[in-house]
Amino acid sequence: MAEKYVAYVAGYTRESDYGLKIYDVDMKKGRMKERSSVRITNPSYITTAHNGKLLYSITDEGVQSYTIEQDGGLTEINRRSINGMRGCYISTDYEDRFLFVAGYHDGKVTVLSLKKDGAIDRITDEIYHKGLGSVSERNFRPHINCVKMTRDNKFLCVTDVGMDHVKIYRLDHKSGKLELADIIRSNLQSQPRHIKFSQDGKFAYVIHEALNYIDVYTYEVKNEQPYFEKIQTVPTLNEYHAGGSAASSIQLSADGKYVFCSNAGDNSVGAFSRDPKTGLLEKIFILPVSGDYPKDIAVTPNNKYLFSLNNESSTITFFTMDLKAGTLIMNGPSLPFNEGNCILIHKVGAAGSDK
Repeated sequence: MAEKYVAYVAGYTRESDYGLKIYDVDMKKGRMKERSSVRITNPSYITTAHNGKLLYSITDEGVQSYTIEQDGGLTEINRRSINGMRGCYISTDYEDRFLFVAGYHDGKVTVLSLKKDGAIDRITDEIYHKGLGSVSERNFRPHINCVKMTRDNKFLCVTDVGMDHVKIYRLDHKSGKLELADIIRSNLQSQPRHIKFSQDGKFAYVIHEALNYIDVYTYEVKNEQPYFEKIQTVPTLNEYHAGGSAASSIQLSADGKYVFCSNAGDNSVGAFSRDPKTGLLEKIFILPVSGDYPKDIAVTPNNKYLFSLNNESSTITFFTMDLKAGTLIMNGPSLPFNEGNCILIHKVGAAGSDK
């Protein structure tokens, strides 16, 4: 029996009450077909639990939980306030016991406990970042953009584009409280946006929005303390790029052999081969996506197709990839999707994605 995949796509709801759509993914043709829509306001980010049975979304009201049905459909469980402004990123720990929310507008990290059935429970911790960044248009106060656990499930990594650093918090798995353990400092006005870890947990990849590069770090624990060492910096743009570009999303392939990113302004996606032993990256291509502001991307598990979610042109564009040849070819017409924020591909009946 052929494996089945769905795509969950979330976007702003200025023109529609249905901010989350479910698509059936044709893995042979690299296309998507809309199946249904979910009524939700401004889902700026979504994630699936690591057990593959639940989906969580940001919403104006706070956070919302859904059961993923056997066919990939969604059934709402509950919603909870985060006691702050709308978040921009959401993730769970690797035991699906806690939910983390990044607050861009108020510089706040919110931790909520999860019940065994996936329902969102109470807030266990709230931390506001403080301080002043360098004086520029947006980089002058805390703006948290990503919250992501290390693969050993010990530390929460919090990227702050306003303060140009990544704070590393130790998670107390009983109380749900966070304790600052370390800080990874980026270059001034580089704006670290998202962090991803390799499947073996030994390497971290931090994409920087303003200066358009990916920093590669080794990660290990020494004497119960997190230890990150930078080993490489890779540009996300070609030398002949458009001005005013901003690096946006970063994804690792399902097999861990590749890293992908997208660039707004330049309106391009980049593909890099990844050495699993050293963690180092090598550029394969950086090519246009035929859309404006590729805020997020998704790559099929076979590394054959790439979907670009273009926020400002309100489209999804489709591409066939040949990573050995270094080519990216448009695969049919685009689909309309209003002000898209996040896209993820989910195997029906399998474990969650690595959003």
